[in-house]
Amino acid sequence: MTFRSAAINRGIEGGAVVDYRLQRRGLISDYRKGRLSQVDVCDAHPELIRAAEQYSRPASEPCPICENDSLVHVTYVFGPQLPAFGRCVATLEELSRLAQRSSAAGDAFTVYVVEVCRGCHWNHLSRVFPLAGRPTRP
Repeated sequence: MTFRSAAINRGIEGGAVVDYRLQRRGLISDYRKGRLSQVDVCDAHPELIRAAEQYSRPASEPCPICENDSLVHVTYVFGPQLPAFGRCVATLEELSRLAQRSSAAGDAFTVYVVEVCRGCHWNHLSRVFPLAGRPTRP
């Protein structure tokens, strides 16, 4: 299951999704042209790899670097009364509960979605959006 932008946009009140696809394309292009090495782009922190193994959702595409493994999405939520390192969210239901909590308390939560390859450790911030209201299924 993925959090598609249409579903996300319906769950946001007054917020916008920041998408990092252009930056991603540029980075992959630089890697393929030899301007960056695999060591430069495959630098996921061990905690991110652990989260990718335990709390991720499969993505629909292969890793753009190693092309062997499939990407996964790891979702973090940051905001008041959450741990300083954020909260890793594995399901849409968890995200919905946090959205309800955010709305009820009037807190502003921010969601970060990171794509990760568990094989070569490629990682890239995919999108960021404010969490308010209740996200719905795609």
